[in-house]
Amino acid sequence: MEFTLVAVLGVISIVVVAAFSERLGLAAPLSLVVVGIALSFIPGVPHPEIEPEWILAGVLPPLLYSAAVNMPVRDFRRDLKAISGLAVVLVVLSTLGAGALFHWLLPEIGWPAAFALGAVISPTDAVAATSVGKKLGLPHRLVTVLEGEGLVNDASALVLLRTAVAAFAGSFSLWATIGEFLYAVAVAVAVGLVVGLLNVRARAQLDDTVLNTAISFVVPFLAYLPAEELHASGVLAVVIAGLVTGHQSPRFLRAQDRIAESTNWHTASFLLESGMFLLMGLSVKTLVDEVRGDGLSVARALTIGLVAALFVMAARMVWVAPMVARMRRDVAKASQGKEKLEAMQERLRNPDDDPEFAERLSGIPPKRLERFEQRITRKSADLEFTVNEHFGGRGGIVLGWAGMRGAITVAAAQTLPEDTPDRAQLILIAFVVAAVTLLLQGLTLPMVIRKVGIPPDDPQRLRDEGARLLTDLVQAAGDVLDDPSLTDHEGRPYSERVVGLVRSDARVDVHRRPEDSAPSEDVSQGRDQFLELRLRVLQAMSDRLLAARSSGTYSSVTLGQAQHMLDVDAARFEQLVGQER
Repeated sequence: MEFTLVAVLGVISIVVVAAFSERLGLAAPLSLVVVGIALSFIPGVPHPEIEPEWILAGVLPPLLYSAAVNMPVRDFRRDLKAISGLAVVLVVLSTLGAGALFHWLLPEIGWPAAFALGAVISPTDAVAATSVGKKLGLPHRLVTVLEGEGLVNDASALVLLRTAVAAFAGSFSLWATIGEFLYAVAVAVAVGLVVGLLNVRARAQLDDTVLNTAISFVVPFLAYLPAEELHASGVLAVVIAGLVTGHQSPRFLRAQDRIAESTNWHTASFLLESGMFLLMGLSVKTLVDEVRGDGLSVARALTIGLVAALFVMAARMVWVAPMVARMRRDVAKASQGKEKLEAMQERLRNPDDDPEFAERLSGIPPKRLERFEQRITRKSADLEFTVNEHFGGRGGIVLGWAGMRGAITVAAAQTLPEDTPDRAQLILIAFVVAAVTLLLQGLTLPMVIRKVGIPPDDPQRLRDEGARLLTDLVQAAGDVLDDPSLTDHEGRPYSERVVGLVRSDARVDVHRRPEDSAPSEDVSQGRDQFLELRLRVLQAMSDRLLAARSSGTYSSVTLGQAQHMLDVDAARFEQLVGQER
């Protein structure tokens, strides 16, 4: 009964704090931590104790899966260099640097514990940063880098933490550690790919939205558990499974299943994320009491935590500066490469201008030539993305200042072995690092974004993209409706009235509201034909949208808006067809 009461009060508190945070213009995670800290010192307020393994194995996988499903694979691939630099290289360097710092400040804990604590405070939590950034209109690419870093860095840090803990028993070897890291990554990627592909294939066989969504809730654990049993990175396997699922869902899952899944997962991730930040705040009084109970100095822990927080903040800024400089050089290279690819595309479009080139092309099988042209188009789009969506030095400042730590840091610290020297003090240090970075950087990030003045995504470019994509989708609909051999599933030709109604209804706007996309109600005869043909047209438009996504010539923002528009229409008609049955 007590647990039920705490859970109910917790959800109510989360919703109330989030609602007030929205009105005050604050990120909800920041408010929840502050409220949790305040509540922890009020007598009578329950301090729920949750095993850290429940957080790392029960809460972290669904959170990462939910974020990964919504991450466009193409954007992740395009920014893989920046994401891996922040999520892998910077995490390793931060672990080494922080470990050396802790060993200097706390020589009595030994090197293994020092590096373990360094691994604990190395990964960032992008929840607060991205929530602030999206509200203030940060460029989509910058938000993608932050979200991508948040997806991968937990895996890097937990692998390093596992290695440091193993060193407590004296079983540390540099080459063995590197081999274990590579093994953990390779196996995790393989497991994630298999689970992601099987997930969408299996759920495609279900015609019930409730059952489909229910299966989605266990997918993160289907990826996490086997990877962990194979001594690989379970959280990385979850991320890969989520990326594969999000990328393949439009091909295999019904629109109403995707919409229902998205709504349910947004709710679940909101409660899980918010609950973690609230628990993080509620844990401070317990941590302080444990340190005092062990006869250790709380003041010393607070001081060392503050120093460590300043260190990881400075280390991130130092790392980001040359990273952004390298990205600037990539822009120059991309500009040169794009010119060469455009010249190649021009030759492919007009091969007769060069007889010798045309003769060489004639000897290439059509399918192979088509694949080559598609690769050229995708590569050209990637280079154009690099040139046009570079966020520059101002974006680098924001990226450097957005390195907040979060509740995962506190949970990971609590997994330190019980025989770790001064364990309670180390956990409190990790809490201080997380709280200082979260509150200091989180509360000042809006000011930094405004002062830097980083421009948002070009709205005119997005509108132009939307118009071009809309024209392409409407053309796909027209190709179906103009087919002279068009017949329904019984081989009967569609009536002109039905074709006219569907043609009128298919002329849609990428930027319209969902409620504006309702079909014409003036269908008294030929209702079945209308529903069937409307779904066929929507399928053709979806196929064209997937082809546009593969070409890479449209931004993920524009593609996402168009996908949502088609999903809303398709879900409604799928429901109508289901009712007819």
